[in-house]
Amino acid sequence: MSDLDLVVSAVREAGKLALQHQARPINVTEKPDGAGPVTEADMAVDELLKQRLLDSRPDHGWLSEETPDNTDRLGPSRTFIVDPIDGTRSFIAGSKDWAHSVAIVEDGRAVVGVVYLPARDALYAAEAGQGATLNGDPLIIGDAPAIGCARVLTTKPSLAPEHWHGNAPPPFERHFRSSLAWRLCLVAEGAFDAMLTLRPAWEWDIAAGALIAAEAGAKVTDRAGAALTFNKSWPQSDGVLVAQSGLHQQISERLV
Repeated sequence: MSDLDLVVSAVREAGKLALQHQARPINVTEKPDGAGPVTEADMAVDELLKQRLLDSRPDHGWLSEETPDNTDRLGPSRTFIVDPIDGTRSFIAGSKDWAHSVAIVEDGRAVVGVVYLPARDALYAAEAGQGATLNGDPLIIGDAPAIGCARVLTTKPSLAPEHWHGNAPPPFERHFRSSLAWRLCLVAEGAFDAMLTLRPAWEWDIAAGALIAAEAGAKVTDRAGAALTFNKSWPQSDGVLVAQSGLHQQISERLV
């Protein structure tokens, strides 16, 4: 079984499990240090994915939001980077806007990425150099509008004046979705023109979606315009900016 087929099979199984959990009362606890909520479903999905993926690829490393991290993952050339449920608050609220996100990273570069929204039955997938798909249909982003007409997925804090030259954020149309992985895929799909987060972004939130967006033709960087790399000892990037190259440049030039 190919790496992509393995990940797709695993996330589809995880989706069935997560939907079963969402259909019954959800047990929620808060992570330490204000890191947000976690549910039994997050942990069950993490365990399922870890078992399915590492049983098939025992030589790979493992980095997941819900597994205690250690330096063992830095040794293998390939590592799974996983968010069992991206958008846990939406999951708790009974929304459809949450996703499983799984990437395979080789020597710091994502080579396989899958983002699956079980409640929407939307499966985004990509392999490096092979393009991106949504439920098997190719994803190719088109031309983007000028910055003033762009539909941008971002948070309100990203529009704080101090982040923009002249203390003036661009007059683009702001939208939001709770799953960061899905936001990246929505740009790949062409549903929105750009995605911007200025806060440090955990690798498990972005590794799979970054590959999907890049393979669809988007430019994907951190907030400073540097290429994203993964499986770092501290697994965060300095924000994320994703857009068609012309719009990416327009936004980037305005950022402090």
